[in-house]
Amino acid sequence: MWMPPVPKLALSVPWSTDRWMPVNDDIRFEPDERPPALLTLNVAIQGAVLIVTNVVTFIVIYSAAVDPAALGSGGSYAEWAVVGALLVAGVLTALHASRLGPGHLLLWGSGIPFMVPCILAVNEGGPALAASLAVTSSLLQLAMAAGLARLRRLITPVVAGVAFMMISLSAMPIAMRRISDVPEGASELAGTAVGVATLVVAALAMLRATGLWRLWAMPIAIVIGCAGSVALGVYDGQPALDAPWLDLPDVGSWPGFASIFDADYWSLLPVFLVISAVVAARATSEGVSAQEISRRTARAVDFRGVQRTVGVGGLAVFLSGIAGTLPAISYLPATISLLSFTRVAARRVGLVMGAMLIVLALLPKAVAALITIPRPVSGALLMAILGLLFIEGVRAVTRDGLSRHRGFIVGLSLSVAVGLQSQPSFLELLGDPVAALLGNGVLVGVVIAVLLTSVFEMTSGRRQRFETVLDQSAFGDLDGFLRTLGDGMGWNSASGERLRAAGEETLTAMMQLLEDNPGDVPPRVVLNARPASGAVELEFLALFSEENIEDRISYLNEQASTPDVGDLSFRLLRLHAAAVRHRRYHGIDVVTVEVEGSAA
Repeated sequence: MWMPPVPKLALSVPWSTDRWMPVNDDIRFEPDERPPALLTLNVAIQGAVLIVTNVVTFIVIYSAAVDPAALGSGGSYAEWAVVGALLVAGVLTALHASRLGPGHLLLWGSGIPFMVPCILAVNEGGPALAASLAVTSSLLQLAMAAGLARLRRLITPVVAGVAFMMISLSAMPIAMRRISDVPEGASELAGTAVGVATLVVAALAMLRATGLWRLWAMPIAIVIGCAGSVALGVYDGQPALDAPWLDLPDVGSWPGFASIFDADYWSLLPVFLVISAVVAARATSEGVSAQEISRRTARAVDFRGVQRTVGVGGLAVFLSGIAGTLPAISYLPATISLLSFTRVAARRVGLVMGAMLIVLALLPKAVAALITIPRPVSGALLMAILGLLFIEGVRAVTRDGLSRHRGFIVGLSLSVAVGLQSQPSFLELLGDPVAALLGNGVLVGVVIAVLLTSVFEMTSGRRQRFETVLDQSAFGDLDGFLRTLGDGMGWNSASGERLRAAGEETLTAMMQLLEDNPGDVPPRVVLNARPASGAVELEFLALFSEENIEDRISYLNEQASTPDVGDLSFRLLRLHAAAVRHRRYHGIDVVTVEVEGSAA
């Protein structure tokens, strides 16, 4: 398959006083541009292959936990799960690229975050219980999409990182058991040999391969593992030979739903809700990245588009639950690699890709061939995947630096969660349902991280609040508020002047945006001031016009030396503030200004 030259993909960084960079100068086609039909088809095929390989890998691992007797029919659950997952992936990829969604290319498919909770649910009540819990937890993600502005301080990178690390640690024993799971009559030693060979190939491919070839590490390991399985007698390809070429899915394999009145449902519901919240928080950052990597030049993130990405994520879990398959998530790393190699971010590629996946789901022979992967192979791949997931959690908690308090939150959360999970005899003394809740390391770790983060936020500094109407009368009151704030922190006169100037210029910049799009009633502005060591964070909340303050500030870096008079406040704000961020949500905009100062 043809590949264009490999560019380097540069992601934008938040604006600061000393650095700014373009997003990706090598993008040939932005989301709203129309590449040639042949190029569109070429990129869509490459993206569809990436989705299919991930979906099949994860579904094979997940479906191995299902007891066929729990389905109540003779159909193949694995086949049904793959069909449902491909249909859901096709719908989501097309929806995210359409004007009903954010309008950016982003790959979607079955993922890891919900795998461990779903396997736990399957072990307790079969895939029907997992489906019921997935549908219920999706409602939380949809609600979070609507209230994203209010939840931005609850699900922090530290909380998300703890969740991903605990998911990885909780699933390691499951992966080890898969390696020795072989067909009747086959040697367990043969299964172990196949698993080790698969893991070695996957490790070598991921260590030595670069670029898009690194994304093929898992498929290559699957092929090698299946070849070894044939040689050692642990591979059965007869189902693929018996399947027809074209047919409708066997609805008899659909697992249905479990009763919400079952005790197992309520014992596992908190786990699903926590994972759903973490996935929604992760979708927030992925929605930001989807916008950044799709543009040639930097522009501020439209957080209303991010909310739509979170909404699509909630719909992904809902549709997956309805289909009775493993919940889907976005594939941001695969999307970044695809765009870096093809240089095409046009959303019409996502529409074509979605149609391809839907058609593939209706080809039974192709689906049957995809699910013949032996369990030792899937177990070895699960070990590799869980290792990557653990590192993803480490990246999340260290993204903004691992300070002393963040390190303590992560360490205590992990130690308590792992300790309780590894002591079943102690938990048995507590009895149900307390033992079921405390025995889940993911839930315990996330709850502790949220509680410790909340305690730190409440004790790190007394938040002060100021509210006014966005008009000329606000300047005097704001100046008095900031003067009192600076004196209370013990700042010297120069730092106090800089603080007041930054607040004044922020208010002026916001008023300039309103003048461009005047309304009947000026909005109210709420200012939350959060003092910290050597700095203070000013958070302005209001409803603004369509223009974004960060866009105006970034634009100044490209202007001629003689600025527009209307941009004077933006230039002054850039001089007074250490950092400026403007986040847009449905119904509310949040401008955060960080000002540094020194004691008197």
